[in-house]
Amino acid sequence: MDDVVVVRGEQELFARTAHLFARADEISCAANDLHTWAASRPGEIQSTGGKRIRKVYRPGVLLDSARELRHAERLGVQIRITTSEVNETIILDSRIAILAGDKEAGSQSYSVISKPELVQGIVSLFEAAWRGATELSVYDADFAELRLQAPQILDLLSSGCKDETAARTLGLGLRTYRRRVAELMDALGATSRFQAGARAREVGIL
Repeated sequence: MDDVVVVRGEQELFARTAHLFARADEISCAANDLHTWAASRPGEIQSTGGKRIRKVYRPGVLLDSARELRHAERLGVQIRITTSEVNETIILDSRIAILAGDKEAGSQSYSVISKPELVQGIVSLFEAAWRGATELSVYDADFAELRLQAPQILDLLSSGCKDETAARTLGLGLRTYRRRVAELMDALGATSRFQAGARAREVGIL
């Protein structure tokens, strides 16, 4: 395999790398949600097969996929949540790294990297993200209330009502409501309330 190979679409990616996944003893994954690496979705994992599997996700994944994550964790997958930005990556046995690239015309590009110096740098970034992340069970417990309120908050944001009105509707204080909005925007990776609504539609919350 060349040091760096760029492929387009998951079908081509896994056609080229399925044998590498099958032989790997350790698989590490970092992603914003469950859609970048659809072929390795936690809900599709039936057994780790003795492999060590670690996954780091952004908080937004808990809004629509918490059940899938908990199922995977019961099967032995180690899952952590990070509030930091992540490079969407899969690492196989610290020898092969796959980086998600740009999406054009609905098709995602991926770089498959085998050059040791590059792979080790990517491994170091993943390990830093892993150390700084929170175990799923801990983060999920803290996130539970926000997950329940998220659909109502998003509806109120899309209606354009004032924060004071929205807070009263939810029975929250104004500061608490604004904190919830900020937490929800962070979970969705949104920088504006409009973007939060758009992102929520993308992941199926609205």
